Amino acid sequence: MDGPLSGIRVIDVSEMVSGPLASMILADQGADVIKVEPPGHGEEARQIVSYRAGMAALYANCNHGKRSIGLNLKMTEGLEILYELVRGADVFVQNWRPGAAERLHVGEADLREINPDLVYASVTGYGDDGPYASRRGYDPIFQALTGYVSAQTNPQIPIPDLVRNAVVDKATSHQLAQGITAALLARERGAPGQHVRVAMLDAGLSFFWPDGMMRHTLVGEGVENPMVPGERFQMVATSDGQLVTWMGTSDQMRDGLRAVGRADLADDPSQRGRRMLERANQEARAEAMNEAIAKLTTAEAYERFVAHEVPAAPILTPSEVFEDPQIVHNGSVLEGEHPVYGRYRKARPPLRFSETPCEETPAPALYAEHTNEILAELGHDPADRERLREKGVIPTPRS
Repeated sequence: MDGPLSGIRVIDVSEMVSGPLASMILADQGADVIKVEPPGHGEEARQIVSYRAGMAALYANCNHGKRSIGLNLKMTEGLEILYELVRGADVFVQNWRPGAAERLHVGEADLREINPDLVYASVTGYGDDGPYASRRGYDPIFQALTGYVSAQTNPQIPIPDLVRNAVVDKATSHQLAQGITAALLARERGAPGQHVRVAMLDAGLSFFWPDGMMRHTLVGEGVENPMVPGERFQMVATSDGQLVTWMGTSDQMRDGLRAVGRADLADDPSQRGRRMLERANQEARAEAMNEAIAKLTTAEAYERFVAHEVPAAPILTPSEVFEDPQIVHNGSVLEGEHPVYGRYRKARPPLRFSETPCEETPAPALYAEHTNEILAELGHDPADRERLREKGVIPTPRS
């Protein structure tokens, strides 16, 4: 089968991560996603580092399973072709700053006249209006504004730091993909086509909130915060490296002590009931754990924690990820071959559908790779396509 979204067509004019990753999720689930790219070199992610023979890694990681057409939307005939695509589409995705789509005549009102049932999906940085709405917005800026940076503080090195990947972009894309499918479901049940909006600022805060804002959820007097911040998230030093542990319950904390040879402290009355939460007892537990682990190699400490059913993991490099036994078992990394840019890897889509299983999506497209194919589907014959190329409406194929 082709996946649960088979038969849904998506027109994607978005760039970089927040919009393209959302539409790629839809492609993974069977949607026909047509990527509309600007003239020249195509969308901006094609210029990001890690590049070979016309394919950049960031573009590949957010755009497999899509078809690519090059269109100059600033020319009347390019805009008319986009309108032809929208006429037969279910979803339109853009992530420009407020007002940009309207200036290009592809705002919601413009496209709603062509296709009243369209699900119009847009991503903004800060929202459609407000004091920051016109500003450029990028992932680290939103991390700073929504709590991530202040939370990335090791108690031993009390300097805030960024999450070193585009966590807000990716949180936004997953919210957008879910919102689009919700709007499609509502349309199936009789609702009209609607505008699905998401601001990266809001998506970032929402993603951070469940655990990042625990201490700011209950408001007013009488709220207790007994846990030392960061105690459950532990990256501890071994004799030859580091190990990450998670001891989120009292039983896990005591089992952790037993794993490193401190059963005496694990069985001490200070590590029972609410006494465990007293700061002095927490500090004694942390000191004993750190001292004991420092005498063990990473492999020894990992083996002991696993034997005592304490969650733990070594810190894998990106290259080591491919060798992890569970990742290998799950088939979490797929590899493919493209006739131009060669071998590539991608993460296997994590969702598994029992009744509408998804086929593996095609390789990420070269810039404008499917222009002829898509225009032919719209009824443009070879002579008309050549005329459009001569006028600069569509790109000339690369040899």
